[in-house]
Amino acid sequence: MADTTPETPEIPYEQARDELIAVVSRLEQGGTSLDESLALWERGEQLAAICQQWLDGARARLAKATGTDQDADSDAM
Repeated sequence: MADTTPETPEIPYEQARDELIAVVSRLEQGGTSLDESLALWERGEQLAAICQQWLDGARARLAKATGTDQDADSDAM
């Protein structure tokens, strides 16, 4: 049986969230070059994915702990 536990991201959730907030703030302020804006956007996408990984892992752990080990996506629809 394959392990379906999500891989642990390289940085903690709180660090990724705080950096994402800073990236969004910097993009909203403007005044950056196109290249810098694109680099910030790409970093923001990476950070959002890391946050989502942490949240998915927490959701899976909670489902396992409560015995409701079902696909959470089916509830969202």
